[in-house]
Amino acid sequence: MSSPTDIASAAAAAQSATQSAALSAAEDEAQAPEPFGLGTSAPRSDALPKALGIYPYAADLWAEGLLWGAVLRAPHPHARIVSVDTSAALALPGVRAVITAADLPPGPDGTPDGAPHGPIVADRPILASGVVRHHGEPVAAVAADHPDTARLAAASIVVEYEVLEPVTDPEQAFSAPPLHPDGNLFRHLPLRTGDPEAAGEIIVEGLYQVGRQDPSPIGAEAGLAVPRPDGGVELHLSSTDPHGDRDRTAACLGLEPDRVRLVVTGVPGATADREDLSFQVTLALLALRTGRPVKMTLTREESFQTHTSRHPALLRYRHHADAEGRLVKVEAQILLDGGAYADVSSEALAAATAFSVGPYVCPNVFVDAWAVRTNNPPAGRMRGEGALQTCFAYESQLDQLASRLGVDPLEIRRRNALATGDPMPTGQAVTCPAPVAALLDAVSASPLPALPMDDPEGDWLLPGGPGGAGDPAAVRRGIGYAVGMVHMLGAEGEDEVSTATVRVSGDHATVICAAVDSGQGFATLARQIVQDVLGVTEVYVAPVDSDQSIAGPSARGRHTWVSGGAVERAALMVRHQLLQPIAANFGMSVELLSIADGKITSYDGVLGMPVGEALEGKELWATAQCRPHPTEPLDEAGQGDAFVSIAFCAMRAVVDVDIELGTVRVVDVTVAQDVGRALNPRQIEDRIEAGVAQGVGLALLEDLRTEGGRLVNPSLTGYRLPTALDTPEVRIAALLEERDVVATFGAKAVSAAPAVVAPAAVAAAVRAATGLPVGRLPILPEDAIAV
Repeated sequence: MSSPTDIASAAAAAQSATQSAALSAAEDEAQAPEPFGLGTSAPRSDALPKALGIYPYAADLWAEGLLWGAVLRAPHPHARIVSVDTSAALALPGVRAVITAADLPPGPDGTPDGAPHGPIVADRPILASGVVRHHGEPVAAVAADHPDTARLAAASIVVEYEVLEPVTDPEQAFSAPPLHPDGNLFRHLPLRTGDPEAAGEIIVEGLYQVGRQDPSPIGAEAGLAVPRPDGGVELHLSSTDPHGDRDRTAACLGLEPDRVRLVVTGVPGATADREDLSFQVTLALLALRTGRPVKMTLTREESFQTHTSRHPALLRYRHHADAEGRLVKVEAQILLDGGAYADVSSEALAAATAFSVGPYVCPNVFVDAWAVRTNNPPAGRMRGEGALQTCFAYESQLDQLASRLGVDPLEIRRRNALATGDPMPTGQAVTCPAPVAALLDAVSASPLPALPMDDPEGDWLLPGGPGGAGDPAAVRRGIGYAVGMVHMLGAEGEDEVSTATVRVSGDHATVICAAVDSGQGFATLARQIVQDVLGVTEVYVAPVDSDQSIAGPSARGRHTWVSGGAVERAALMVRHQLLQPIAANFGMSVELLSIADGKITSYDGVLGMPVGEALEGKELWATAQCRPHPTEPLDEAGQGDAFVSIAFCAMRAVVDVDIELGTVRVVDVTVAQDVGRALNPRQIEDRIEAGVAQGVGLALLEDLRTEGGRLVNPSLTGYRLPTALDTPEVRIAALLEERDVVATFGAKAVSAAPAVVAPAAVAAAVRAATGLPVGRLPILPEDAIAV
């Protein structure tokens, strides 16, 4: 049997080899030197191996003596478990272990409770104990010699259920019997500011609905668990939070954290948490039970059943404005469906409430927001959680207000635009750059796309494509605008910290940081930071595992700020170690020396030495932490400095709608974004394009549907994702670089904001084309038929 060290070394060697191959190939093909340091569009080090299909993912791992795992999942959204009979599964040849909730550490009262877990509230069992609360919840798991045997054994486990009536309507959750000992209310958050008696001359109201969007990672959710000689276990997973997952896994297994090691394999894209923890703990428990490595790869249906999705939302709004269209008061009720377990519903609700008015000034705001438990699939972290749902609602309200006043939609937004120094409804002053008006000006100044070609070969440009456009005379073009905001880092007192080590030996450097590159390009950024500070060309970013110092989860753009800050601080410490003896030899202070273009030079130009020469024969290293300034929880009136910083984005969407068939084609999306500082312009543009694509998916296609709590489309044929033909041309009107003085490098996160704003912009454009209210996402054909 392979040892954990062997597998880890092999994985590290494979990643190192692919990175080296990529760099070598890039060097061979390059006609000019590779971009160097911050502010350049340095290529990703993993781009070539991913394109060639040689990048190592969890699904590719193998170990000697490997067993295969499979999970039995509940066929009901709500049922009481009467009995579980595993005898038939154990009798099958090749089956090595079968586990249920009874095999996990018991609860505080000594009875099986399924070892509940959760990022905020521990309420979700690893394996259902006594009750199942959503369709597809894990009930038992099997390890066998062959994957087919494992699945057959899981299917042969006999579970007797007492089927219970599911609660699937979040509005019914308030009066329904408790679905969990913790009750059905995850959180109620009121927000009160200003005069409740204030009223405007113009009042507009709306009811808005946002469906369930799934992160739908294209890469398979897979993992490998290897038992260790000390009774612990090593997990190889595409985790986005290695230390958090390690600690929660150890707690569920009843082990000390140092007896669980989590090695991060290549992450095949992540716009949310990659895997549900029950998958990881089940895998580890099977390995511990059998004493052999166990691998598990989820089917696509299982992926839809297990990982969390975006919170469906119901939003009621009333906007008061004066005769000029300036906001006087906003009233709202926000209801998020958190599904069966709490996960991060509390966090999502805080963002939805705080950003309920959007990037606009309003002196009087009264909001009630709730997140509730149902028997629907669990909802959790996904780009712009909470902020996206409210962006769709408040932008729809502003379109309605502009229509009532006969004012241009852009102008109504300009009149209410938030600026630096203005207060948010939570009472927190916006101290970071807030160039909302400038973003609107940038998108409005960008030229509009041409109309579809008026010839037979231009049929594909119309909604529906060739043969699907109906009568071209029924096609209407619409232009819509939207502005949104997202917070960066954790909120409401969450402690943010990251640690990094930079080691320099000769002419190359190594970065050790447990920040997972989940597709946002942190590994590339880390290279650029060290190149910039130390002038070293060759920079290697070590693979991530939980034995390294903590860096926290890959979410809310935090690694650019927190982990990037830690890398910079460590690199600066190494820089001081390098320059100090040189400065002493020349009788000057370190501050009078600089590193640029691979050379160390003095302020007077007398000294000029290549960095490589100064580093020859030296080994220098330093470890540093970065911890942004603290925040505080929102109080009982929704007041408090809950956010470290905020990023803003404006969009203009252009759509063509066949008003007879209800088909919609997004022609063009123009984006202006507040980025603080563009550390890698090409990478920023790529992230914006990806966010727009995800937002367009929610606007027109993506909806994980349930009937009576059961998923009805858990496949990539039933759950429609945007393809290259559905994704519009994305044009960057402006990347506004007004640096945030408290942020590392002055930079802001870029991935979430476009995903938050795009659905609202597309809805606005469809509204403009059809004259219809468009009150739900995704927009169905019947919502766009205007005849």
